[in-house]
Amino acid sequence: MIDIWTIVRFLHVLGAIIWVGGQLTITIVLLPPVRRMLSTTDRAGLLRTVGKRFALITMAVFLPNQITTGVLLAWQHGVTWAALLQPGYGRVLAAKLLLFTLVMVAATLHGIAQAKHQPGKARAASITALIGSLGVILLATALAEGNAG
Repeated sequence: MIDIWTIVRFLHVLGAIIWVGGQLTITIVLLPPVRRMLSTTDRAGLLRTVGKRFALITMAVFLPNQITTGVLLAWQHGVTWAALLQPGYGRVLAAKLLLFTLVMVAATLHGIAQAKHQPGKARAASITALIGSLGVILLATALAEGNAG
């Protein structure tokens, strides 16, 4: 039987899938043909629209889901502030939280650079967020039972 913690963990993983999957889909699937097929003006308009929608979904769904389910999962594991300094699970979780925060900062900087029509800065922030997101997934994988010790 599926218990509440399975559902909480599922929602946390689903949120990560949507966030990182969205980043990878835009970068690997959408951008190459858009660059080949659309003019600079049309490309900028399409990507701005996609970016705004992705940002809205992030703020309305992804962040609340990840924060809520993450806090619940930490509570289930008995994580305290002091535990974040302890070797094993605590330190891996602390590293994941720090990297997640940096990813959110990079994503915010990407949005700001896009709004200011600074494509070079936007691209650098986007690549930083994507690489950081993959790092968050790697650390999350290490948190699986028995792998963070």
